[in-house]
Amino acid sequence: MTSTTITRQQQPPVRAHNRSLVLQALYRDGSMSRADLARRSGLTRPTVSALVAELIDGGVARELGVRDDSRVGKPATLVGIESDAFHIVTVDLSSAERFVGAVVDLRGGVVERASVDLDGAVGEAAVALVERLVDDLGALTTRPVLGVGVATPGIVDHDGVVRTAVHLGWYDLPLRARLSDHVGLPVHVGNDSNAAAVGIRTFGETTVQATTATAHPPTAHPVAHPTTAHPATARPAPGQSLMVVTIDHGVGVGLVVAGALVEGDQFSAGEIGHVTVDENGDVCACGRRGCLEEVLAAPQLRARLRQHDEGSRGAVLHDAGRALGLVLAPIVSALNIDEVVLSGPADLVEGALLRAARETVRQRTLSAVSNGLTMRIAGSGTDLALRGAASFVLQAELGLT
Repeated sequence: MTSTTITRQQQPPVRAHNRSLVLQALYRDGSMSRADLARRSGLTRPTVSALVAELIDGGVARELGVRDDSRVGKPATLVGIESDAFHIVTVDLSSAERFVGAVVDLRGGVVERASVDLDGAVGEAAVALVERLVDDLGALTTRPVLGVGVATPGIVDHDGVVRTAVHLGWYDLPLRARLSDHVGLPVHVGNDSNAAAVGIRTFGETTVQATTATAHPPTAHPVAHPTTAHPATARPAPGQSLMVVTIDHGVGVGLVVAGALVEGDQFSAGEIGHVTVDENGDVCACGRRGCLEEVLAAPQLRARLRQHDEGSRGAVLHDAGRALGLVLAPIVSALNIDEVVLSGPADLVEGALLRAARETVRQRTLSAVSNGLTMRIAGSGTDLALRGAASFVLQAELGLT
């Protein structure tokens, strides 16, 4: 893999902040002129011009040609993000069966994919599989690599140390440092549920296939009408508050409140999988009895479904959804969350489980809270954790959110 040298950590803090303002405006609102960038960012025109020149020299941005409008005077030259200038290697470790990864561009467009079967690996064996997957993905990159993003189950601190990932047998594992030493690139590690929430906040839910930039881009639209911006240049408008429930090997929640990711003082916000829902339930991998994961995690739920005939399948899924609703209701009420997204195997989370969770939350919260609540399934093929891990890299290396 070839690394890049345009990251914000290498610049003085004020200049890095100003560059982030310019990049954020281009990333959020699409292509615009330097004068428009100055108005959007609040920076002076000379500062913006210098920063744009730097971004163009670094390959992050490019000139798209003059604006096609009827304004009086010399037509303005538009500037936009060069989505294909750099690649990001991103991996998702949340599945019980395999680790999956992708090479994505700066807009989250998928360039290549790879995976490795887990085959029950834990501890150092699981770390070796992550290193192998990152190496495989690195061999597929065709652009300089901005960094590596990792979405992993468990509690992860700001140093990229996985404090606890029970199912992978990781305790106080310095995963970021290990991978960075292995690949010689910036690595950013976060919880998989947090990654899913950040992925929706940054990219929306539509996974796109990356396209190579053309020498003759389409005619740009006036920045005064952002709703008409070309779809390849403007990112979706995210919600300000969002809860994403991930159901796979474990169960977790990613929370975005007022546009900011909530991690908690001990980096364990959203760790609902080990909330007790049945004091007489099965013993969990954490050593406690009756955790939500024992009711709702995909492997346990599938095992329980195999013990029932088709006629009682709906009741099993209903009970799992009700258990989820019992845990979510106080969170939804306390934070007044209006949007809850369930991400997991469609055959499990759709239908009876979703209906039971939604109804339980509404029964256990005030109508002022639940009347505005939307609880739905994540769109298929969304790669939420993978794209969220890419967002970890974009935020750390370019200041983009």
